[in-house]
Amino acid sequence: SGFPFTETADQARAIEAVRDDLASGKPMDRLVIGDVGFGKTEVALRAAAIAALAGKQVALAAPTTVLARQHLETFRERFEGLGIEVAGLSRFTNAAEKRRVIAGLEDGTIQVAIGTGAVAGKAVRYSDLALVIIDEEQKFGAADKTKLRELGAGHVLTLTATPIPRTLQSALVGLQQLSVIATPPARRQPIRTSVASFDPQTVRTALLRERSRGGQSFVVVPRVEDIGPVSEQLGKLVPELKLLQAHGKMPAAEIDEAMV
Repeated sequence: SGFPFTETADQARAIEAVRDDLASGKPMDRLVIGDVGFGKTEVALRAAAIAALAGKQVALAAPTTVLARQHLETFRERFEGLGIEVAGLSRFTNAAEKRRVIAGLEDGTIQVAIGTGAVAGKAVRYSDLALVIIDEEQKFGAADKTKLRELGAGHVLTLTATPIPRTLQSALVGLQQLSVIATPPARRQPIRTSVASFDPQTVRTALLRERSRGGQSFVVVPRVEDIGPVSEQLGKLVPELKLLQAHGKMPAAEIDEAMV
């Protein structure tokens, strides 16, 4: 009832299928395919709620710290008031918090762990893990996915917008159950994509349009050394906007601060 939208038909079917899987008495291994924004996360939330409210533990792995943090905020918001503790585990987690989370997972006081591959780290022990959720599985290597599957949860839910051929093949031959969410949410705006030479006026118009919508923009450049010059150019082009720089060679704390 905390879901602020109306489920699409495909989304409702996927949720029902996951619920049936978890109640079947057999290990679930379900692949949910759906475009970005089509509601895969809600399927994961419902599955996690079923497991956590039954007194079990859930581990959700995302390929990036940014996505993991988004999931952490979403799950905490939805599980608020239900007596379910949701904790994060990634390279952004400081040492003291990491020790607290590891201890909580081992003694069962933390029901849901959300993070990167760190949720399957050597030091992590679960009290009663029932469900592993792998988001954007195409971005995990085979070894990482194997490690997540070997946590001993029994139930595995995999989410992806672009399944790798091996994953899709295993679903099509019946090694995994398959749910496809092909119905876009009501009033969803289509993504506009254009390929063109760099035009300052077009870039300025696009960035200001997004600001007027209340949104944020990412400008991605191919090399770290390109970031400074491009940022300087954008600063002159759209002085009305606040610009932040972030790249993988920065310390984790600085990346986290820039991404807030």
